[in-house]
Amino acid sequence: MQYNQKLFRSIANTENGEVSAATTFWYHQEGEVVWADYRGGSVVKGHLIAKILPGGELDMVYQHLNTGGEFRTGVCHSIPELLPDGRIRLHERWRWTNGDGSEGTSIIEEVR
Repeated sequence: MQYNQKLFRSIANTENGEVSAATTFWYHQEGEVVWADYRGGSVVKGHLIAKILPGGELDMVYQHLNTGGEFRTGVCHSIPELLPDGRIRLHERWRWTNGDGSEGTSIIEEVR
């Protein structure tokens, strides 16, 4: 899968997450390295970096500043799904590495 210059938006997230439908992700890719800037909703500014694993899944770390003025950091494992119309959907399992250390799941989907 190619992620370069693709726009994603959240379509589902567990309650302890800070990403919402108002959060937009701008993805980039060079070889096996993927990164994105994101913002919107309760996220003022965020950044993630990932590596593509041999099976095509993404292993990533992320950080952002929320509207409450708190820095949040975490790790995430994303499994891509190719939709019938050619867009990418990412099924994500994540964990905060600061704060309460809780885990959650989310789905983000490519926007055209």
